[in-house]
Amino acid sequence: MKTPFKNIEQVLRLNRWVVLSVVIVSGLVCSVSIMVVVKIHQNGLDHAFVVNGEGEVIPLQWVAQRQHLEVEALAHLEQFHSWFYGVDAGSYEGNMERALWLGNASVAEVYQQKKADGFYNRLLQYSLVQKVERIESKIEMEGGMMAFQTRMVLQIHRGSVTDTYELVTSGHLIQVERNFPHNPHGLLITDFFENSLRKLEAYESPKE
Repeated sequence: MKTPFKNIEQVLRLNRWVVLSVVIVSGLVCSVSIMVVVKIHQNGLDHAFVVNGEGEVIPLQWVAQRQHLEVEALAHLEQFHSWFYGVDAGSYEGNMERALWLGNASVAEVYQQKKADGFYNRLLQYSLVQKVERIESKIEMEGGMMAFQTRMVLQIHRGSVTDTYELVTSGHLIQVERNFPHNPHGLLITDFFENSLRKLEAYESPKE
């Protein structure tokens, strides 16, 4: 008995569907593969590592976060010192109120000591104007805290007389909850201390 031949049209139609199915499945597999590769690449970037100068391995994402934190810390220190030391008879009370939001009791103690020494009374009595001409801060990361040292050039104007000083302060910064507008950077100055104050005979850049 002879085997009947299939209709050539049916065979071609079947082959077409088989080829079309293979093309569709191949396209889906390629798309999924590309998505997986992109995800793995992105995951690798988020978890990339670098080696610091001390030989410690640090996630690259932490490095970016640390850089952002340092920028905010520098801005916090500049704002604090501008308010705390840039004062005159008409603005010192408002500046002190704003500055005290940026530090803990150690800042309040320095303020109270200046008040007890009569600095603000002289400010009012002689209409003194103290301006911050330059601020330079250095920050060192210490675990969960940041140590800082800030050098400033201050000018005290008494009428036509101007005296220039270099003041060095130090302390630590810790992270706290952000409080806009009082503490937008979410940092708090602790262990605040005025290390040295010297008069500059002529305007000069703070020494390193």
